[in-house]
Amino acid sequence: MSAASTTETKPAQAAPPPPETVTVKVNGQTVQVPKSMPNWQGKPEPTTMLQAARCAGVDIPHYCYHDKLPVAGNCRMCLVEFGTPMMGPDRKPVLNEDGTPKIARSVLPYEPGTPRGAIACATPISPGMEIYADSPATKQMREAVLESLLINHPLDCPICDQAGECKLQEYSVQHGQATSRFVEAKVHKPKAVDLGPRIILDDERCILCTRCIRFTKDVVNDDALGIVNRGSYNTISAFPGKAFDNNYTLNTVDLCPVGALTSKDFRFKMRVWFLKETASVCTTCGTGCNVTVGSREGVIHRLEPRSNDAVNGPWMCDTGRLNYKWVARPDRLAEVRIGGRKSNWSTAIKEINSKLATAAVGSVAIVASARQTNEELYLLKRLATRLGAITDSIAREGEPDRLLVSGDRNPNSNGTRLTGIAFTEAGIQISKIADGIAKGTIRSLIVFGEDVTQHGIDASLLAKLDMLVVSDVLPNATTQAATHLLPGAAAVEKRGTYVNVKGRLQKFAKAVEAPGDARPELEFLQELVETVAGPTGANTIEGLFNRMSAEIPAFAGIQWASVGETGVTLSL
Repeated sequence: MSAASTTETKPAQAAPPPPETVTVKVNGQTVQVPKSMPNWQGKPEPTTMLQAARCAGVDIPHYCYHDKLPVAGNCRMCLVEFGTPMMGPDRKPVLNEDGTPKIARSVLPYEPGTPRGAIACATPISPGMEIYADSPATKQMREAVLESLLINHPLDCPICDQAGECKLQEYSVQHGQATSRFVEAKVHKPKAVDLGPRIILDDERCILCTRCIRFTKDVVNDDALGIVNRGSYNTISAFPGKAFDNNYTLNTVDLCPVGALTSKDFRFKMRVWFLKETASVCTTCGTGCNVTVGSREGVIHRLEPRSNDAVNGPWMCDTGRLNYKWVARPDRLAEVRIGGRKSNWSTAIKEINSKLATAAVGSVAIVASARQTNEELYLLKRLATRLGAITDSIAREGEPDRLLVSGDRNPNSNGTRLTGIAFTEAGIQISKIADGIAKGTIRSLIVFGEDVTQHGIDASLLAKLDMLVVSDVLPNATTQAATHLLPGAAAVEKRGTYVNVKGRLQKFAKAVEAPGDARPELEFLQELVETVAGPTGANTIEGLFNRMSAEIPAFAGIQWASVGETGVTLSL
């Protein structure tokens, strides 16, 4: 019997069945919504009234509810009036004269014993349910909840650090009362409580939504916060004798809907409405958390997580969030230098081009950085191919955690492999480069973003080179030995793409300008490569990416415009 005759034909897989839906009405609009939707852990649960309203494009105000946290249902801000079909003694729907089901509304008591308003965040929908998100009864309930929340809340909005992004402010304007009926003395709770190394708590502003408690317990697995005291004296607190200190504490500042939890780093630094927000990617490790860079007049004031369920969800670690201050260090490299003396870009590029154009094949080596963009690595690989140069990058490793921190401390290790700069393991060519320098076969070394003296190529070897071209952001022993020093740019000072440890291709935008003569590496690499290796056929980063996509199989079929703000996953 032939091999062909023994081959079994696999049946085509049937398409998954469409999700089961439920018909409900939201503010009179009939909508079909899924019967179940993912909960905070991604597991299916019955769809709630709040989720159904979202499907209809109606926003129900809420404080304690969060898509990525367990439902608590304690703020009551999402109370809504609703209606359900009336059932007769025979358990069949009671019909109106026109044949439509008769609806029993929860607040207007058409039937004795019907319930009051329900919290939309925790109440499942049922067939035929009607949700009245803007009815007079719903508005009255919201006003009452807000009045209760504001009873003891301090009137310090002008000096509150949350002003401009405070849900209590917003909802008070949208749903609150114009006047207050409260004449008693307010309860004064502790102010400026040092909760941990990065968090300040103002208990007076807390509305006890418990988002911070649920996040630390259920997401981070650090049951570090709780509620102490009773009644109107309830306050959030860390456990006695312990500081609130894990690598994700600053996420509670994002979660806090009021100004109770504030970041020591950002507290009273800048009004949020003055900040320019730029979509970027965290470069602290290989996870590549999506972030928003908040800057003003060229100065970065904060990093915040930008929600992307394919990468980091709405979270990021504290280490990554605070990893921006080095960008403004006073010792930033900001001058082009040749032979230790100040020069200019034109002269430096001309000299480097001249020496590379006459370099013997194999006499040049390139050490790139896995913190460089794919576009920069692509250009360096083109240069290396033309020169017959050995290339490599430097590995950085650390301790991972169970949530977001990757053991790969480089943001673009996959990019170095996909572009061909590094092999399957970064750093394995460094010893070969060092041997080549020692033997005199490698006469020129190009280094981008790395201090090679820390990785096997010491200063005595660098001194043997005819030319050492170094591009970096901060000074180190390698930049001090450079014959040609080219000041580069941080990720927040340029555009480009990275590929994270899970193969997610992500692009980022420029937030601030580089200081002095510093330039994004892509700009001067383009000049360098086109002179030595020939035209790239692209004058913009978009064109260069598309050219790279056409040449590198892993990027095949992907255009710059199709990457989007949340990226695409590559088949590695």
